[in-house]
Amino acid sequence: MSKYGSGRGFAALALAAALSLGLGQGAARAEAPSAYPSRAVTIVVPFGPGGSADVYARTVAEQLGRETGKPFIVENRPGAGAVIGTQFVAKAAPDGYTLLMMSNTQTVNESLLRQKPYELMRDFVAVAPVNEAPLVLVVRSSLAPKTLPELVRQAKAAPGKLNYASSGTGTPYHMAGELFKNMAGVDIVHIPYKSSGGARTDVLGGQVDMMFDAVSTMGDLIATGKVRPLATTGKTRSSVLPNVPTMAEAGLPDYTATLWLGILAPKGTPQPIVDLLNQKIAKVVADPATQAIWARSGIEGMTMPPAAFTQYLNQDIAKWRRIVESAHIQVD
Repeated sequence: MSKYGSGRGFAALALAAALSLGLGQGAARAEAPSAYPSRAVTIVVPFGPGGSADVYARTVAEQLGRETGKPFIVENRPGAGAVIGTQFVAKAAPDGYTLLMMSNTQTVNESLLRQKPYELMRDFVAVAPVNEAPLVLVVRSSLAPKTLPELVRQAKAAPGKLNYASSGTGTPYHMAGELFKNMAGVDIVHIPYKSSGGARTDVLGGQVDMMFDAVSTMGDLIATGKVRPLATTGKTRSSVLPNVPTMAEAGLPDYTATLWLGILAPKGTPQPIVDLLNQKIAKVVADPATQAIWARSGIEGMTMPPAAFTQYLNQDIAKWRRIVESAHIQVD
């Protein structure tokens, strides 16, 4: 399972259900922005309980409640590869009382799920990013390459012979692998699993050659020599794996593929409310105690104003559209 969401094995079948739900048809008028918030605010997580999106949504909600004096409540609405919960918020009243905790799952969905009942940049406004985490490319301990250039050379010498595992088609782990293949110009076979756990087990067992996985998950396995790290996927080295080079340092300039989270609101939400939420979330993210806790898992806080976050979303959508189209990726 993806760190920030779930696989999409049933996504295509569930889209029709999402289209017919008509969820969250909020008709209430937005109050004066200066009075916001005057009641509880709901943060919808379009993934199941216990995942990273859920955990960090609850962290943000708790601290926003302290900041504003009003409760922020997390509500899980998983299903259809994040479509059901996202659609619910798209149809909610644009008054600031229903927000979406989104991940790069949604930016990939923009090109992967063409029949979904919403468009991210048409039906939402960007509020604020929350955090991001790099992945790490690991290979089975018995595989010969010790560095990323050595892996690329082996892959080019024997196209289609190496393979990599992921938690499912279209997940961040899969997309990180496809981005690697595209930028390195290599042919490596994708083997999708129903969860990250299954993929990880087969890499550890030597049945699969490699995978991209969360640094927090792989840290202990790397330390004990059960897998070999070749590179991490962020712009800078991971606080969990400081001795492992980034993909850019290892020979693929401009490669980044992080897991990240952010907050969106329905289109039409008053700008003063968006700006207030952005400021409050940035304060939560910048809290030294929060940053110290996140750093232990390789998580870095993200802050930027709404306009910059809007640009970030557009760039991420375009980036993954290029990969989805060039690799001809389709959901199962």
